[in-house]
Amino acid sequence: MADAPESPMLVPLRRIDERTGRMAQDLHDLKVRVTAIEDGFAGVYRRMDRFEQRLERVERRLEPSDA
Repeated sequence: MADAPESPMLVPLRRIDERTGRMAQDLHDLKVRVTAIEDGFAGVYRRMDRFEQRLERVERRLEPSDA
């Protein structure tokens, strides 16, 4: 069976299959990277929220009191 000639249609189909597999892997890698970037932004936003809370607390302390 190994000596049987290959169908001319199988060659381009195999190339398409290989390319599709590489594209699927590339897409997976991109999704992983985008998720990591989103996680990084989420961390930055959490920090900014904490800074905003701290700043509000400082501003409240600096306001003149009616005592």
